[in-house]
Amino acid sequence: MKTPKVILFVSFIFVVIFSSFITSSENKSPQFVVVLDAGHGGKDPGRPTKNGYIEKDIALKIVLDVGEELEKNPNIKVIYTRKTDVFVDLFERGKIANRAKADLFVSVHCNAHHTQAEGAETYVLGIHRNKTNFDVAKAENEVIYLEEDYEKKYAGFNPNSPEAVIGLTLAQEEYLDQSIQLASLIQHQFTNNLKRKDRGVKQAGFIVLHQTVMPSVLIETGFITNNSEGAYLNSRKGQNEISNSISVAITNYKKNLDQNVGDELFVEEVAHEIETKNDTKTINTFDTNVIFKVQIAAGSRKIDPKPYNFNQLDDISCEKENNLYKYYYGASYDYNKILKMEDVAKLKGYKSSFIVAFKDGKRIPISEALKSSAN
Repeated sequence: MKTPKVILFVSFIFVVIFSSFITSSENKSPQFVVVLDAGHGGKDPGRPTKNGYIEKDIALKIVLDVGEELEKNPNIKVIYTRKTDVFVDLFERGKIANRAKADLFVSVHCNAHHTQAEGAETYVLGIHRNKTNFDVAKAENEVIYLEEDYEKKYAGFNPNSPEAVIGLTLAQEEYLDQSIQLASLIQHQFTNNLKRKDRGVKQAGFIVLHQTVMPSVLIETGFITNNSEGAYLNSRKGQNEISNSISVAITNYKKNLDQNVGDELFVEEVAHEIETKNDTKTINTFDTNVIFKVQIAAGSRKIDPKPYNFNQLDDISCEKENNLYKYYYGASYDYNKILKMEDVAKLKGYKSSFIVAFKDGKRIPISEALKSSAN
């Protein structure tokens, strides 16, 4: 019986990432290292358009601007996968980040569609949640066909197959919560400061992300195929505004780490939130054995759970887990009620808040809680 190619590919990736992790754990730089990746380049122009806008050029200009801004901070070291119009293998982009022992990997791209679709979205590594996410990842992954010896390097990986990425999230699982936090900060800047259409934080199987051993995101800054948005992305004004938003988000992410305060995201809950974010159906769940809460923050400092400390939110509770204080808004047996409370928390400024569930005083995955409530 022959081993399926996808299993060989996943095993190969585990070996590469594990060995990179051992290397990157040694001689860690005292600076906060950010690897900026301008998508495409050289013989790979990126997504095709009819208006003459070139994705590889737009992505590079944005990345160089982000880097220039970040480099003003002496505590941040910036490394680029490319600074000119050259072709760099997806495989090599990840290796650059791993060799640099980076704290963050940020890949910048432009989206495209046959309609006048618009808006910005930021991806983290994960299983394709729907066909749209798969199509975006597929378009970005197909660049491997331009690489020499791609069959050998990617061990038969087929970017057209949804099944090919099933096992890829395992190697990056420990970084998923941090990746989502960074992605949320980026989207917050795009939508709140630039008033861009918010297409959300999403998951998909991008090869360039699963090559890395640190929190990683891929930004689709907008649609170059949209008449107005394409012109905006191609303009210096648009590129400056987008690059500034990305650099502010990265800086805020670093501040959260430095202060050990802010939102702490968990893989199981956030992945569930992403998967069900667009589901507007009412969920009939009410079980007195399960209680739901909205986690709004976590940090090393204990804060008095009074409304004036939490943007006037009342019904705040605090629990200590190990050396971390976790803050929750509300508590209800009714999942639909807690969904509304989550919306309130987000309106109050806790954009990365999420729902957690407890059964008999023990925290359980949301998926398990909903299944239990439905029975």
